Amino acid sequence: MHELSIAQSVVEAVCERAGERRVSSVRLEVGQLCAVVPHSLLFCFDVVTAGTHAEGASLHIDQIATSARCNSCGVTFSPPDMFLLCGCGSADVEVLAGRELRILSMEVS
Repeated sequence: MHELSIAQSVVEAVCERAGERRVSSVRLEVGQLCAVVPHSLLFCFDVVTAGTHAEGASLHIDQIATSARCNSCGVTFSPPDMFLLCGCGSADVEVLAGRELRILSMEVS
């Protein structure tokens, strides 16, 4: 369950940036290829914020769909699963979106 370590890293980063201010909300961008289960991440976030300046903060997750371009035929496509295989049969693809895992914003008071 890598959601726990992701939640810990997010909380550490936002608390460090917030200093002594309270963190009231955090917005993340998470690509589908990161294999993050949003419900698990939300649960872990609530657990690891306990006793920090982010305790009680809400977590908003923007999921980013996977997008890829085939280097063989040039078509851009959205794979239906984690297998990056173009309709032409080629596995020679470039991922355009779906690997994101970043803190977009946080609200402090």
